[in-house]
Amino acid sequence: MMQSPRVVIIGAGIVGANLADELTERGWTDVTVLDQGPIPLTGGSTSHAPGLVFQTNPSKTMAELAAYTGRKLASLTRDGARAFNAVGGLEVATTPERLEEIKRRHGYATSWGLEARLVDPAEAKALHPLIDENLVLGGLYLPGDGLASSLLAVELLRERAESRGARFIGRTPVTGIERAAGRVTGVRSGDAVFPADIVVSAAGFWGPAVGDLIGMPVPLVPLAHQYVTTTSLPELAGESEQAIGTGNNARLPILRHQDEDLYFRQHGSRLGIGSYAHRPIAVGYDELPGAEQISEHAMPSRLAFTAEDFEQPWKACRQLLPALNNTEIDDAFNGIFSFTPDGGSLVGESRDLKGFFIAEAVWVTHSAGVAKAVAELLVTGRSETDLRELDVARFEEIQLQDDYVLETSKQNFVEIYDIRHPLEPRLSPRNLRVSPFHRRQTELEAFFLESGGWERPHWYEANAGLLDTLPQEWQPPARDEWSAKFDSPIAAVEAHATRTNVAMYDMTALKRLEVSGPGALNLLQRLTTGQLDKSIGSVTYTLMLDQAGGIKSDLTVARIEDSLFQVGANGGLDLDYISRQAAAQTEADPQQWVQVRATTGATCCIGVWGPRARDLVQPLTPQDISNDGLKYFRAASTTIAGIPVRVMRLSYVGELGWEIYTSAEYGLRLWDALWAAGEPLNVIAAGRSAFNSLRLEKGYRSWGTDMDTEHDPVQAGLGFAVRGNKDNYVGKQALEQRTSRPPATRLRCLTIDDGTSMVLGKEPVFINGERAGYVTSAAYGHTVRKPVAYAWLPGTVAEGDTVQIEYFGRHIDATVVPEPLVDPEMKKIRA
Repeated sequence: MMQSPRVVIIGAGIVGANLADELTERGWTDVTVLDQGPIPLTGGSTSHAPGLVFQTNPSKTMAELAAYTGRKLASLTRDGARAFNAVGGLEVATTPERLEEIKRRHGYATSWGLEARLVDPAEAKALHPLIDENLVLGGLYLPGDGLASSLLAVELLRERAESRGARFIGRTPVTGIERAAGRVTGVRSGDAVFPADIVVSAAGFWGPAVGDLIGMPVPLVPLAHQYVTTTSLPELAGESEQAIGTGNNARLPILRHQDEDLYFRQHGSRLGIGSYAHRPIAVGYDELPGAEQISEHAMPSRLAFTAEDFEQPWKACRQLLPALNNTEIDDAFNGIFSFTPDGGSLVGESRDLKGFFIAEAVWVTHSAGVAKAVAELLVTGRSETDLRELDVARFEEIQLQDDYVLETSKQNFVEIYDIRHPLEPRLSPRNLRVSPFHRRQTELEAFFLESGGWERPHWYEANAGLLDTLPQEWQPPARDEWSAKFDSPIAAVEAHATRTNVAMYDMTALKRLEVSGPGALNLLQRLTTGQLDKSIGSVTYTLMLDQAGGIKSDLTVARIEDSLFQVGANGGLDLDYISRQAAAQTEADPQQWVQVRATTGATCCIGVWGPRARDLVQPLTPQDISNDGLKYFRAASTTIAGIPVRVMRLSYVGELGWEIYTSAEYGLRLWDALWAAGEPLNVIAAGRSAFNSLRLEKGYRSWGTDMDTEHDPVQAGLGFAVRGNKDNYVGKQALEQRTSRPPATRLRCLTIDDGTSMVLGKEPVFINGERAGYVTSAAYGHTVRKPVAYAWLPGTVAEGDTVQIEYFGRHIDATVVPEPLVDPEMKKIRA
């Protein structure tokens, strides 16, 4: 048996205790858990957390992690007391807008396989008799939601982990991280050093302070959140009066009144009330008690109550629950929780210190699930649950800066229960990253949405006048109010121009890397499924797989020189992974060194696409861009209007054209030169809305939306990107095993039968009345004149089958169709 690595976990709260349990269950027994506070009441967020486990989430990953947390904690019992009480969860709507929102949330729950049902006011009242049903328009009920007894869970997890060999040591503040040759070697506390091969910081809102010990940005902010406990309610007389920290003194479902930023849980004959209906209160470490002061009565996570912030919420509480008019506030405090720029947890390894991991900003709701995922990551190198939404490498450099983290984390606190559209951008900060074409886009009245700090045009108001000239069959149908948000019929104009004439797209925000050095080819060959040992100028669409054959990413790789490749990637996760692999290869064989450089900010890209794209570009360049001169999926270095450029014959909209790259310093001049040459051809600028519609019609997948590590290439319809005769790439053996049997699920193309009903993604799909899958991407197909969606469905589903998509509580008929919908013979794109 392999000797267990030495693991030190920083933080003995609900995450650290779960992680110790998960690791020791997998045979890693040399585990030490350190905490600055006393054990078990360490003084962190776990010590006061209300323990709500609501599973419904727009994220499939987060819903899975919450569901696992409930299942695992429910298995922990002592003397009849349970660490999880499945009392159910009820969300109520008091406004028409919220009623529609809970219908959408019911769709999420159904998509992710959770038991859920919509209830009317009478059933909501029956489930929670204290509510005033006259205020309630409807509700969403999940019987599997419930209350975690955090302290009991931590105690039982600690005991179980200790029985397998783990050690828990309290009153041991971490003062340093030991390292040698770029690897972690131990954790220091004063004069004591705890040797370690792996360190995991699960320090909660102290995470940034631990990260500072190695210079690792941990983008979270400790924010205060109000929690009060009422005096006894006569209506709950005789209820169990077990300790407030448990979930065993409750039979009423946990209740969320999101229209007023409130939630409620039962404590025997009393109610606990949590409120987000107040200003975001950021807390500095200098405002917290020192480690030596931590006790049951002095917890850093439990600060003085600011009564003025609860005046209005208290009125709203008494309106929804009239029985509270006969109570007072018995106990109240401002509890500290961790908030991040996008509201997600933070998991991952330091870029600069091997073996140092974090698992931060994890609430009780997802604690056991995250711990399981991290344990799998450490032991096997792969989490069964895709972690892209939690990986700390998802953030761009600008998003790790203190000002950005503080402002956006505060926003997430304020908006935590707000009704948010999937495309809704933040209002601030904006204009952090703009392409060199931004000035021209502003002149064309671009409507910008934001992603990764980039301003990305979704359509151009300057094209609005062309709606009157649009052929009748291209006029888009009216949308419902929800799908019409952050959309415009102008997208139809831009799609039409791309299909029939020529349009210019700003592709600058797409992640670009340069991989160079004598080992560059070997590295990329090992990491990808495609054959990259081709001639200079070749471009290859390929996949990166994980060890289990799941799709880690998809890439477009251009061979610029023998040892220089340009890689079109999906984001920071790709940069992080390829950089780590390059460093490992260089360390193993210095003669096969590789350098990986992110070039996105220093370069820019314009997509020129449409049947007349060649008419626009050819007069500007000495490069022969005829079909014979530059074939499909080939690249060339040349000039356009005297500007040095790299031209790649690619098209993610399914039309003839090129991606044209140059240095950012030349960007504006390049745009102007192309625009001037295109004016006689009536060129227009087009945005992401048209782009998304066109790429779906062409059947092009979007990694992270349509597929991830859960899926293999055959399931995802990307088997063509795998070279069967290629050996020794990551995931090959696992992929062969997976594809030796028919896939249980496949990504299939759907069209909406009525031609007008819109869906946006993540809606559940039904076959014969039974949930069968869920939608990934969706858009109106302007060329095919009907909405298009992709969905994960059983592998037995055949083309021509009818399915139903649930959209805000109603079912919409759709048909499984062959793909691609446009130009299946590839004649246009290869013209």
